[in-house]
Amino acid sequence: MKQLITAALTAGALLSGAQTFAADCGKVVIGEMNWASGEFLARLDGLIMKEGYGCEVEYLTAGTMPQITSMTEKGSPHIASELWANAAAVVIDAAVAEKRLVKLNPAPITGAGEGWMMSAAAAQAHPELKTIDDVIARPDLFPHPEDPSKGGLHTCPAGWGCQLATNQLFRAFDMEAKGWKLVETGSGAGLDGSIAKASERGENWVGYYWAPTVFAAKYDLKLVDFNSGFDKDNWDNCIVKPVEECDNPKRSKWTVSEVVSLAQVDFAKRAPEVAAYIGKRSFDSNMLNKYLVYMDSNQAPGEEAALEFLLNEEATWSTWVSEDAKAKIKKSL
Repeated sequence: MKQLITAALTAGALLSGAQTFAADCGKVVIGEMNWASGEFLARLDGLIMKEGYGCEVEYLTAGTMPQITSMTEKGSPHIASELWANAAAVVIDAAVAEKRLVKLNPAPITGAGEGWMMSAAAAQAHPELKTIDDVIARPDLFPHPEDPSKGGLHTCPAGWGCQLATNQLFRAFDMEAKGWKLVETGSGAGLDGSIAKASERGENWVGYYWAPTVFAAKYDLKLVDFNSGFDKDNWDNCIVKPVEECDNPKRSKWTVSEVVSLAQVDFAKRAPEVAAYIGKRSFDSNMLNKYLVYMDSNQAPGEEAALEFLLNEEATWSTWVSEDAKAKIKKSL
């Protein structure tokens, strides 16, 4: 609660004195992350900004690191609806301190978490696998799909912040010497597909994933205990850096996940009513999962799921927007 109040006061200070209202929202580029919840939230924000606040909306689709680089170096996108900030904490904190970016919402998703997970089949068949050390000691239980003589740890697609962390932790735990290889998943769909295939066949699987997500809930993935301490300096200056910048990572548990809605300060000043909406917009994991399941079950794009949300959850979204915006959104449905 204290974080929410602090964020609201910070955003309010940025917006004080601004005379711009919805009609002046103008063009807004929304950073759409290339995974299901990121797509859903970006498209929901786009619909509400367009219909409720008169914005001209465009989308920039990419992973975490390209989005952050573009926001800090090019001033676009204007908003990142769902940004997992851990992998770029140093860069984001610097941009916030320089008053170029602002965290409009410090908790757009509650109950979020990430790390290495294993399939329900592995957890049920091998209850002795209680920590990462237990898992690493048994590469034979998780055969690499292209080299069954090695254990396979499924990593993140290129461009996702978790790819750097997973690759560095793989090195920190000396997994190659212990009989493991990374499994390159290629894309979000590739990562999801590997989980679905293993889970539906009752096979063992281990790798990076996060929650809330359809797959974590649908397949009952189990978070692996890293059995390690946490050193912020090691995480910020090595674990989330490329090997070229740090070649001596120390073992670590996964950092506490920070998910934020981030915006350009100039945009927040230009469109204070939109910034206020972003600051109020928050999903608990159950509500978000409901619409991620809708996307998965119906093979629906994020915009269709966002429209479904607006049609069915007025009691929720109407508390995020102004009365004028609410009336305009309802009229558009």
